[in-house]
Amino acid sequence: MKILITGGAGYIGTELCRRLNQNPEVKEITVLDNLSQNNYNLFLHSQIKPGKVKFVKGELLDSRTLDGLIKDVDVVYHLAAENTDDEKLHQMHEQVNNWGTAELIYAVEDSNVKQFIYLSSTEVYGYSSQEYDVYSMLEPTSSLGNSKLRGEQHVERIMPKINTQIIRLGNVFGYGVSMKMKGILNNLLFDSHFVGKISIHGSGNQKLPFISLDKTTNILANLLGGKLDSGVYNLVDYNKSIMELVESMQQQRSDIEIIFTNQHLELPQQTVKVDDRIMKLYQGEDLSFEEEIDLLKNHFETSSI
Repeated sequence: MKILITGGAGYIGTELCRRLNQNPEVKEITVLDNLSQNNYNLFLHSQIKPGKVKFVKGELLDSRTLDGLIKDVDVVYHLAAENTDDEKLHQMHEQVNNWGTAELIYAVEDSNVKQFIYLSSTEVYGYSSQEYDVYSMLEPTSSLGNSKLRGEQHVERIMPKINTQIIRLGNVFGYGVSMKMKGILNNLLFDSHFVGKISIHGSGNQKLPFISLDKTTNILANLLGGKLDSGVYNLVDYNKSIMELVESMQQQRSDIEIIFTNQHLELPQQTVKVDDRIMKLYQGEDLSFEEEIDLLKNHFETSSI
C-alpha cells in the first residue's frame, strides 16, 4: 500500500507518519509539505529512519507535481491547510484550503487512488449554543470555516467513486514531535507551567470541542482499508469550557495566576456531539481528560529550564 500525506511535516502529520511507518502493510509514504511552518522535526526528531518515507517539498497549487505524486498512490491523507483562525489570512485560507484542495481533487479524479481522507474542521458549523452533529446546518462565521467548507465541497465530488472520509476535527492538544503551541490547550498549559500565569479573554464560559493528538492520529491511521463508509464524521472527544480547562490545571498547580481581559464578554461557543462511528476505531489506553492533560504536563516537566 502506497500513501500520500499532504502537510505530513506538521503537528498532526508527523505523528501520523510515525504510526503509518510502523504498519507493515504500508510499503511507501510520500510526504508533501511546503514547510511554511518552519518545522523540521519530521527529519530531525521523529526517529523515522530512511526507508519507506520520502519527502517532497511542494505546493498544493502545483498541479504538475500533484499529478506525478498521485500516479501510483493508493491512499491520500489530505492534512495540508492554513488553520490559523485569523481573518487577516482570508486570502491564504482561500488559496490553500479551497483552491489547493480543488487541485488535489482534480489530480485524484484522474488517478487510481482507492481511499481519500480529508481533514476538515468543526469550524464549518459556526458557533451557537446548540449541539452540532454531522447533520447540522453549516453556517461558518470565520474565513477559516468558510474555506474548509469549500474544501469539503470539492471532496464530495469523488465520494461516489472513491472511499472518502471527511473528518471534521475539533481542537487538538497533546505532545507531538512537531509540537504546535498555537492550540488553545497547549498554549494554556505551557503558560501555566513555564510562565505561572494564564490570560483569558472574556468570561471563559464558552465551550469548545477537543481531542488529543494521540487519539487523533491513532484513529486516522486506523482508517486505512476502508473501515468506514464514505461520509462525514466528527472527530471530537470532549466539550470543555475555558474555565474547565483552567480548573483542571489548578488541580495540578494551585498557584497559577489568572488574568482576565473583558471578563464581562460571553464569547461564542461550540459543542459537537461525539461521533461513535469513528471513535470506535481508537485502539489505545482509555484515558480520561485529566490523564491526557497529565501526559502533556509530564513532557513539559522533563524539559523544564
